[in-house]
This record gives sequence, structure tokens and C-alpha cells, in this order.
Amino acid sequence: MQGCQCSPSILQPDMGKKSKYKTSVKKKTLNPEFNEEFSYEVTLDQLAKKTLEISVWDYDLGMSNDFIGGVELGINATGQRLRHWFECLKNKGKKVEYWHTLTQQGAPSSDKPD
Repeated sequence: MQGCQCSPSILQPDMGKKSKYKTSVKKKTLNPEFNEEFSYEVTLDQLAKKTLEISVWDYDLGMSNDFIGGVELGINATGQRLRHWFECLKNKGKKVEYWHTLTQQGAPSSDKPD
């Protein structure tokens, strides 16, 4: 993967409305850091029923972007991902940081990033 460019990650808390947040592209790195914040306005009741999908793509200028991997947080998650979700719900307004391994499961069925 020499010369690989890691693309934006896409966060989609509501697949029906296709709400997205896209980070900047981190060019020519195999170890990108996305130190970016985002927020969505939802009630605690709504949030408890949502799924946060984070996907990372390899950006290819003029070509199709490739899905690298992703992670889903929400009530249907398991293990550390579910613990992270519950910590977020319990600590409204506070940062709750976890590291998650990207997986190929749940590749987004929605459009690829621009």
C-alpha cells in the first residue's frame, strides 16, 4: 500500500436522512490521525435508538474510492463498542474516548464519499 492515501471518514447517525460528516483527506499516509470533532443535535431518547457508523475510505483521485473498514456504535453493538456507546449515553456533554479496530463487516450500502 505504498503511496496510499487515506480518505475521509464518513459518519452517518441517521441512514434515512443521509446525514454525514466528512473529515479532511489525509494524503499519502498509512497512519492517518483524524483529530476532528463533530456534533449532532438529538435528544437523549433519540440518541439511545441511533447507530453511529464510522467508515474509512481510501481516496483515489478520479477513480472509485475503496472502503478500508469501519465501526458501528449503538444499541446493537457488542463488547467494547457497546460499552463505549453506554459510556457516551451516561456522560452527556463529556468526551468519551475509545480506540476501535476497523472491520470489513457492515460496509456501508450508501453512496461512497465524494
